[in-house]
Amino acid sequence: MSTLPFELIAASVQGREHARVGRNNQDALCVLGGEQGLVAVVADGCGSQARSELGAQLGARRLAWAALERLARGARVDEDSFLPGLREDVLGLLDGLRSDLGREVLSDCLFTLVGAVVTPEQTLVFSAGDGVWALNGEIHPLGPFPGNAPPYLTYALLHDAQVPLTRLALVPTEGVRALLLGTDGVADLARLADATLPSGTERVGPLSQFWTEDRYFANPDALRRRLSLLNRESLRADFDSRRLVRSPGLLPDDTTLVVLRRRMGRA
Repeated sequence: MSTLPFELIAASVQGREHARVGRNNQDALCVLGGEQGLVAVVADGCGSQARSELGAQLGARRLAWAALERLARGARVDEDSFLPGLREDVLGLLDGLRSDLGREVLSDCLFTLVGAVVTPEQTLVFSAGDGVWALNGEIHPLGPFPGNAPPYLTYALLHDAQVPLTRLALVPTEGVRALLLGTDGVADLARLADATLPSGTERVGPLSQFWTEDRYFANPDALRRRLSLLNRESLRADFDSRRLVRSPGLLPDDTTLVVLRRRMGRA
């Protein structure tokens, strides 16, 4: 793993509506580190296909590995060719699937991406489609797009569309204190700060809790547990009205996030 001065947490939870209709969690994430740096990617598989998560998983993994491979060859994240090169790596994988399995497979490969490449010198944040990212406490939602139709990279193969990986930020790594990458379900989570959990009176709290509160980094499963708690349906007895009260989970969509935080005392 990378020797960069950051600690990292990541988790994903199935959305309430996906669970209701029997769909899988269509989000994916991939975090890889090497001597040259660290790569983190979240992806949201989209569409009504039964296995829409496959494209998200393949895309996230291919992009992360391709970024590390490029860094190992001496590429720099500030080069104009870095993101176009990653785009071509991902599209090359998808094009190979089309060649082997037929054009129909691309219907399972519609996905958004939000990612970051962190080297000792610079940090690059990028995206294709909707989601959320936050740097040093400033939260930036991506989308929504017209017609609720994000620009999927796969459209380059399906429709010959010019869909780039878009640079969102390029900053010196020494100035990065906290970085969050999230799928669009995190946008719903950000709006729930003043809501109460289904199981009681505790507030959900702001998105900033995930990079400011030590508990999430002290236990590697704490983030997943928190997301699961937010989305756990609650059933309680109202004795005054003599009925059962059902409180649904709070997150309608699959929700996935990766958070990096600078370790205390590390430059």
